[in-house]
Amino acid sequence: MVVRILSSVFFTQLGVKERYLGYLNYLGIPWNLKFLWAPILDGWGTKRAWQITLQALIGILTCVIGGLSFIAATAPDPELYLHAIAAIFIVMAFLSATNDVAIDGYYLEALPKRDEQALLSGYRVLAYRLAMVFCRSGIVGLVNWVSGRYMHGSPYYSWMVGFGVSGIVLIGLAIAHHLALPHVGTKVVVKDNLAHAKKVFKEGFKSYLAQPKIGIILLFITLYKLGDEILFSMVTPFMLRELRISVGQYAWIGGIVGALGTIVGAMLGGWWIKRAGLRSALWPLTLLMNLNLWLYIWLSVAKPDPATGSGLFIIAAVHGVEQLAAGLGSAALLVFLLTTCSHQYRATHYAIGSAIMSIPGTLVGGQAGYILERIGYTNLYLIAFIAAIPGMLLIPFVPIRNEVE
Repeated sequence: MVVRILSSVFFTQLGVKERYLGYLNYLGIPWNLKFLWAPILDGWGTKRAWQITLQALIGILTCVIGGLSFIAATAPDPELYLHAIAAIFIVMAFLSATNDVAIDGYYLEALPKRDEQALLSGYRVLAYRLAMVFCRSGIVGLVNWVSGRYMHGSPYYSWMVGFGVSGIVLIGLAIAHHLALPHVGTKVVVKDNLAHAKKVFKEGFKSYLAQPKIGIILLFITLYKLGDEILFSMVTPFMLRELRISVGQYAWIGGIVGALGTIVGAMLGGWWIKRAGLRSALWPLTLLMNLNLWLYIWLSVAKPDPATGSGLFIIAAVHGVEQLAAGLGSAALLVFLLTTCSHQYRATHYAIGSAIMSIPGTLVGGQAGYILERIGYTNLYLIAFIAAIPGMLLIPFVPIRNEVE
């Protein structure tokens, strides 16, 4: 959330053009490529140790960004420091993507049964969305409050506080995980770590591609959430600039309302799948997710006035409903990805699936700002719905393994 959410709000508030804001979506590339180095985590050490170390490093770098924001406030050429901050965000993206691999592998080791994974998928999304609430509502709200009350409206000084608090929290979580996170799995120790990692990667990748109907599986996970990815690639500038909501309003709409909708959607989706089975639940969950794209299309045309109570309520309601629908689809895709993972290569297989599924969203999202400057938000969101159709058409052909294996 620090990399993908705070970076967007930070550069948007500093007046960066939409074209370059779209390029921030390329920060998702490490998540697309993480399967390339995921075998390293399967090859040695423990997922517990990996994530604790990575979380501490991410926290330290977040504090460094806060320090650079402070320096940029009085620098004659603050653009130089913005370039340095952008470079640090790139490094953090690689560390965070690797942290995701460690978390996914740890989750699969701690809960080896797929029915348990499906049941608790909602809680897993809940934890992720709490981080979104913390960043979009807590940190963005803090930045807005500090800027207006203490820093005379200076975004640099207030973001120094925002990134500083974020970094301290991340370091604190790393320490808490070191003290309290349960030990699961076994530590892998080998003499030739590099050779072993290559072997694990080769075997893990080959075994993933050896699944029956792997072509349909890869096509499905690639296209399933493409519409949502395009929609949300420019949601921050859409709300702050096109709909003209304030940073303070964004803090609770994007954070609390949006996260609450996603949490409810994910929990409801996990319950639905647990009760009906993935095969029966997949189509209705997907349909609900994609039909709600039309709410944003309408919002881009109607443009309710956030200065009025009714206008602000409509914007918040549409965002909340759309996030709920996205949560339904996320739960379905998460459970489906888990069915494609073998017991031996859990981290590698999940990293491959979750990385591949986001490649089109990252590539298209990176150009969304450039496209937006030429066709506007309404046409961009129409393209998002059209991009969602192929994924829905593939549902009848997708193989689904035994869900309680």
